[in-house]
Amino acid sequence: MARTRCDRTAAWAQLQTAYAATGKSLDLREAFAQDASRFETFSQSAPYVFADLSKNRIDAGTEALLLDLARQSGVEAHRDAMFAGEKINHTEGREVWHVLLRTPPEASNDGSHRSNELAKVHETLNAMLAYAETVRADAAITDVVNIGIGGSDLGPQMAVLALDAFANSGKRVHFVSNVDGHELAATLKKVKVDSTLFLIASKTFTTIETMTNAHSAKAWFAAQGGTDTARHFAALTTNVAAANAFGITTTFGFWDWVGGRYSMWSAIGLPLAIAIGAQGFRDFLAGAHAMDAHFRTAPLEQNLPVRLGLLDIWYRNFHGFTSRSIAPYHSALRRLAAYLQQLEMESNGKRVDGEGATLPFGTSPVLWGESGTNGQHAYFQMLHQGTDVVPLEFVAVKTPRHDLGGHHALLLANVLAQAQALMVGKVDSGGHKHFPGNRPSTFLLLDDLTPASLGALIALQEHRVFVSGSLWGINSFDQWGVELGKVLAKDIEARLASGDATGLDGSTAGLLARLRA
Repeated sequence: MARTRCDRTAAWAQLQTAYAATGKSLDLREAFAQDASRFETFSQSAPYVFADLSKNRIDAGTEALLLDLARQSGVEAHRDAMFAGEKINHTEGREVWHVLLRTPPEASNDGSHRSNELAKVHETLNAMLAYAETVRADAAITDVVNIGIGGSDLGPQMAVLALDAFANSGKRVHFVSNVDGHELAATLKKVKVDSTLFLIASKTFTTIETMTNAHSAKAWFAAQGGTDTARHFAALTTNVAAANAFGITTTFGFWDWVGGRYSMWSAIGLPLAIAIGAQGFRDFLAGAHAMDAHFRTAPLEQNLPVRLGLLDIWYRNFHGFTSRSIAPYHSALRRLAAYLQQLEMESNGKRVDGEGATLPFGTSPVLWGESGTNGQHAYFQMLHQGTDVVPLEFVAVKTPRHDLGGHHALLLANVLAQAQALMVGKVDSGGHKHFPGNRPSTFLLLDDLTPASLGALIALQEHRVFVSGSLWGINSFDQWGVELGKVLAKDIEARLASGDATGLDGSTAGLLARLRA
């Protein structure tokens, strides 16, 4: 697999020239005035998603150079290697095969490694969905508490909220992730011991936050008179022995090639399956698979994940924009920004390339946001009139799933107006009411928010992150940056008990003493 870091290609130098000549000064208002077909050129359909990229600071010449950059960097070969199951996560020696989790079962078994792994995927999927249906049919269970963190929490929680309109199990689904006991305590106040199912989601069954919460939940269960741990606890883990030692007999595993932030397609998605049912979960996988097929086969010029990933490179490395805001205009998508933070910032928040060399350019932007129209009354002031330019990504849904008159039209009017206002601006000689305009935005539109369309939207974002990471030459699939704090926390936990500040820096020692006083 040939792969060349983006700044070592001829196209990179050409892009630098193009940026200096026209890219830096491109005005979107002039671009639309000069090109009546700009919307058609910079918009496209992909599975379940329509994307309007026309309000971005890009022209046809720049996009052509960016596509050359992708080709010269070997993005296509890298993509194909991922789908083929090559160990592109080289720092951990693992395949990156989350796409296999949403691949339909093949009609024939050719004995290949991929075929064998796919058979295991569907064996586990079928068992997990059968269990989900059993829980859904169990009237004695009214509450499901998912205990996990990171990818074992953010994805399932986001999806359960997003697909609430499809939740017909009669179960209340709760999520506990923070090691702060206030979160678990607040959840336990809402449930009863004889009607609650706890799902312990930890690949290794050793994650400190998850296991601390799990043991506290088990202690609460016992203190409240609970006796049947096997009935009221299930585990989503590969460490079956540890789960059994905990008292859990129902376990669903997954594989080393399933990264945490890509794991909700696996058994980690059990809370979603319980909420929306087996068929709903299969539709969720099918939507993602449709986007996988688009990413794998569409020409680069009409490949939406590629076009978005290239736009991210253009903004981060040429315009110097350091953040991107996410504004989903659908309240059910209120956890989307938090989910995308992990997906992109944990994947591409790296300062060295795949060979360990320090990168001479920026990588992951900071992702942040809030659902609309709430965000309009919070941070949109800065987007419109602030000193920094922040590209904004709108997500809108055409069809509502409520029958409250007038609400959805007003919501859609707001999202269209915000995108328009960011671009066109408004002149005011006094300055205070002056909107500079020419602020870029992307508009992603779903016809309806369904399991399939949500699956496609998330897969689109996954592949977009892959594209930018591939161009930067980094490994988007490890996360060594989370390890150091974990190691130091163990040391400091012991010092909080002993008071020993030997070897600590002055600030940490001072805070330790104050906390013990």
